[in-house]
Amino acid sequence: MKLQGNVSLSVGWITLFLMGTDLFVVSPLLPFISEAYKVGSATTGWMVTVFAITYAFSAPFFGWISDKKGRRTFITFGLLLFAISNTLTVFAPSFLWLIVSRILAGLSVASITPLIYAIIGDIAPPNRRGTWLSIVVSGHLTALWAGAPFGTLLEHFLGWRSVFVVMAIIGAILVVVNFKTWKSIPKSNLTSNLLGGNLLRILGSVSVTTIWAISMYTLYVYLGAALYSENRFSSSEIALAVTFYGVGAVLGSLTSGQLTDKFGEKKISKATLIFLALILICLGVFFSSGDWIYFFLFIWALVGYAGFTSYQARLAVEYPKERGIVMAWNNTALYIGITIGSMIGGYAISNWGYPPLPYVCSVAAIVSFILSTQKVQETKKESAFSANIK
Repeated sequence: MKLQGNVSLSVGWITLFLMGTDLFVVSPLLPFISEAYKVGSATTGWMVTVFAITYAFSAPFFGWISDKKGRRTFITFGLLLFAISNTLTVFAPSFLWLIVSRILAGLSVASITPLIYAIIGDIAPPNRRGTWLSIVVSGHLTALWAGAPFGTLLEHFLGWRSVFVVMAIIGAILVVVNFKTWKSIPKSNLTSNLLGGNLLRILGSVSVTTIWAISMYTLYVYLGAALYSENRFSSSEIALAVTFYGVGAVLGSLTSGQLTDKFGEKKISKATLIFLALILICLGVFFSSGDWIYFFLFIWALVGYAGFTSYQARLAVEYPKERGIVMAWNNTALYIGITIGSMIGGYAISNWGYPPLPYVCSVAAIVSFILSTQKVQETKKESAFSANIK
């Protein structure tokens, strides 16, 4: 049983590492793709945009149908489509076909990432669910500081198309590996009433993630530009700063799993949001203080992603029958938050410059905490109401 658990976690980690690499590696490759197809950088950026939009809109569908039909089939389908879409990216004869390939890639990742989270939540021992989820989340986050730089290095020696060749090959291998790894999960007793009050409760729950994402990405999207503007960082210093952030994110996710299993999902998810707000204020104060910025970026990511992982575990516990669709909506909420955060950051920079960004993020963290607390109180009221009926 222990061996089977280790195999499941390893396969989940590797699969999410590949999904994260596909997400994070495109941005540093955009200049080379732009040159290859002779289009402007703004136009090339649509590769990222169409991927995110497709993912955000299709993930809830795959989560819903996997709750009814089982998850293994859709994860396998997603990986097959992932291999095909990356192959199309390699051989795309025009920029239009390149965009089509990224739409298909977004569709494929939407049927893989949230369902891996859900299936791990399904099979994990109840007293280890936080740890198991934190391990697979760390696979996705490791791609931020390991997968994307490796892809960039591969481009340097073999060209940008080689990155997608490698991802297509690994995706094809994982089709077989995932199909053999995941046993059929019992179908949920979920009924068509999901579109009633329960869906509204789910949307209320995942709104915490949307505001959390604003607290993380309003600054992160513009981090390189902010470090250059306020600290005159060189490209190597910016890369080092991002590495500190990435390592903090992975360690935060892993640490959160242990703490969640020990103290409970609700306590850790709320505590991390409070600490996140305080750390962001400190980050704002010390943003232009030289080497201290590395430390605060590390702590920011450590606490921030500890909160994300603990909240994933909390949702898995609170919605056992709708785990697939809840994880899917949570990922959609994440992408919505990233989009809104980037818009807020752009507005703030245009009007006030870079220094206010950490404080804007801190306000978002406080709002996320308040929403999280409201959710807990609502659950308690529902439980008390149920008890009175009985």
